[in-house]
Amino acid sequence: MSNSSQKKAESNKLQITQNSIDEAVTDLLSVNDFIRWSYTQFAKSNLFYGHGTDNPWDEAVALVLQTLELPDDTPDTILATALTTTEKKLLAERVAKRTNLRIPIAYLTNKAHFCDFEFYVDERVLVPRSPIGELIKNHFTPWIDPARVNNILDMCTGSGCIAIACAQYFPDALVDGSDISVDAIEVAEINRTSFQQDNVAFYQSDLFEQLANKKYDIIVSNPPYVDEEDFDEIPEEFLAEPKLGLVSGVDGLDLTRKMLRQAADYLADDGILVVEVGNSAMALEEALPQVPFTWLEFEHGGLGVFLLTKSQLEEFF
Repeated sequence: MSNSSQKKAESNKLQITQNSIDEAVTDLLSVNDFIRWSYTQFAKSNLFYGHGTDNPWDEAVALVLQTLELPDDTPDTILATALTTTEKKLLAERVAKRTNLRIPIAYLTNKAHFCDFEFYVDERVLVPRSPIGELIKNHFTPWIDPARVNNILDMCTGSGCIAIACAQYFPDALVDGSDISVDAIEVAEINRTSFQQDNVAFYQSDLFEQLANKKYDIIVSNPPYVDEEDFDEIPEEFLAEPKLGLVSGVDGLDLTRKMLRQAADYLADDGILVVEVGNSAMALEEALPQVPFTWLEFEHGGLGVFLLTKSQLEEFF
């Protein structure tokens, strides 16, 4: 039995039963009651936290507040108010799905936060969690002059969160997002419409294949980079996400290698390529020891994001 299968078998021993759901709906009254109850269920269920929170308390708060459409800074007076039976049933059912089925909260509430913005997500796309958001907030400085950024490409856009965040922080730039998945483009379009982001366009494309011969000042990408060995051992929560968005060959770098060979042709002079490869960073350095990757550091955590200039790409690829 693989590690992931073993974890699944073990997790199934801890189930929230229909009796527990009914009891919660009958006995619990307030928002605070459900936060406390949710925390208790999560804390004893050996969940994995990696889709927006890192502990059972924050997970409980997020699920309850998002389900009730309440803001993170909801006053204590509101948290003490009573819930309707319909609200309690919905909350209890979502807690059970999070615990019994290991479904990430973002797929239960269709909400995910990235770069201080809220995006729509569902099982067609990965849950946003990239440290690239910090680079966007800093306008990719000091690596490029924000004043001269006219065109940005978000490769493997998924939900469109990176593309739309770039458009928010570079309102005078034109931003393209591309993804091989038609499903992902549909979700990205939902978010583009929600944000009324007229300076963003999304394209269904295998990397650069369907893109016009445009030159971008910034190409940024959070592509699939999980290797086969890691995928066999990942927590069950990640299995709810589309495999197409996670895995890229034996070492996780198939798509990244292809991108490196093509990117220079689509970069403007002095343009930059920024790519997240996560835990596959070491494998990338071992495979391409001659390439002078700049590995970026993040104030708020995150690793495995490299930067290369157009001149470096032309020299080594």
